[in-house]
Amino acid sequence: MRFLNYALLFVFIMSCSISAQLRYVQAFPNLSFNAPVDIQNAGDGTNRLFVLEQEGRIRVFQNDSLVNSAEVFLDIIVKVLYGGEQGLLGLAFHPNFKENGFFYINYTANNPRRTVVSRFSVSQNNSNQADPNSEFILLEVGQPYSNHNGGQTSFGPDGYLYISLGDGGSGGDPLNSGQDRTTLLGNIIRIDVDNPDSGLNYGIPDDNPFVGNSNGWREEIYAYGLRNVWRFSFDSITNQLWAADVGQNAYEEINLIEKGKNYGWRIMEGFHCYNPPTNCDQTGLELPVWEYAHSDPNGGQSVTGGFVYRGFNASELHGGYVYGDFVTGRIWVYFHGENPTNMLIFNNTRLAISTFGIDENDELYFASFTNGRVYKFIGKPTSVDDEGKLEINYQLYQNYPNPFNPDTVISFYISKPEEVKLEIYDGLGKLVEEIFNGNAKKGLNRFVWSGKNYASGVYYFKLTSQNFSDTKKMVLMR
Repeated sequence: MRFLNYALLFVFIMSCSISAQLRYVQAFPNLSFNAPVDIQNAGDGTNRLFVLEQEGRIRVFQNDSLVNSAEVFLDIIVKVLYGGEQGLLGLAFHPNFKENGFFYINYTANNPRRTVVSRFSVSQNNSNQADPNSEFILLEVGQPYSNHNGGQTSFGPDGYLYISLGDGGSGGDPLNSGQDRTTLLGNIIRIDVDNPDSGLNYGIPDDNPFVGNSNGWREEIYAYGLRNVWRFSFDSITNQLWAADVGQNAYEEINLIEKGKNYGWRIMEGFHCYNPPTNCDQTGLELPVWEYAHSDPNGGQSVTGGFVYRGFNASELHGGYVYGDFVTGRIWVYFHGENPTNMLIFNNTRLAISTFGIDENDELYFASFTNGRVYKFIGKPTSVDDEGKLEINYQLYQNYPNPFNPDTVISFYISKPEEVKLEIYDGLGKLVEEIFNGNAKKGLNRFVWSGKNYASGVYYFKLTSQNFSDTKKMVLMR
């Protein structure tokens, strides 16, 4: 009887612990979309969201969970070559969209097959409709194969337009586009849409890395050696450029993109030699900050890049790069720094995660390609002051994963360096292990705790300082 009571108590505590965890929910239960591939906001203060449907439509709706309809903002199905990795793939609103009404799209067209980057204008009579006759083509790039079209199109904090272009397709980069700077394929390019150069419908920023070269390299290139960056994003706080590069057949990778750097494809796939398969020359290559393997039971097969989370609805994610996998439906958060940490936060959503996006408040969403739904994250809210600024002095986050076997990550945030103690207790309140006791750094602190030497059961982790104490439950399942 005692054992039964303990078992029931264990199940109850475990379920409470799990229910307190970060979760995802349908953001707009009354809406669904046809093959959604991008989520954007206009940054114009209207609190609208825009969803791209791959076949060639953009839909717009108010960012309200009770919204029950989404208007057609733009329909260019007749222009779009749709299927596989082709279609309407990217959308970016001009930084001054509120004043000029300009937005930019990236789509695949046919005869010949090519990527088109063009500008449209919003209708003068209806802010929820674009003028379908206003297209102004900036750039066209030939596509030798039907896959690896890239597609992300985003304005950077510098006001320039960044565009990802895959290596041209097929398999193994047969044209070696990733290492050929005479082509725009296999790169992230950067252009100036406001100040066109002579003979072009756009300008090339003076500080692009290959401006003025005498080798025939394309001056639009910002970074190269990329296989197929489907989604990249800028951190709204640090301005760092994050890109998820889809792998060939073994590894998916996360990159921090810097101007002029070579990210290795097709010499390397992730941290590993690809062509040649061994003893490749890595001189001058910029390696990923993270990778996961197709063979890893907790990995995946097609990375979908996300965002560094800067919203307020899920403090557990704050400052982490959230990304997913299209094939396995897994979602991770990666914390960069001296001791990088990657945490699997959802093991199997059973969703084909096609894109992530943020609203005007930096809240994060993702879309499922197959069921057409849009989701958002809900967790522990972040406290803010009257001006909307972060108001965190101390915060102990829930561990991930939870339940765990045998390792889990425990994190806490402090607003200034301070003496703190982080301890583990068992279910009876007995001290099991002291993880840290000393001067913790300002900001996010992370520790990996292993339960390999302990029995299954409920444990507690406790953070204490001179002015703060907090305790959370966790469950070890061996």
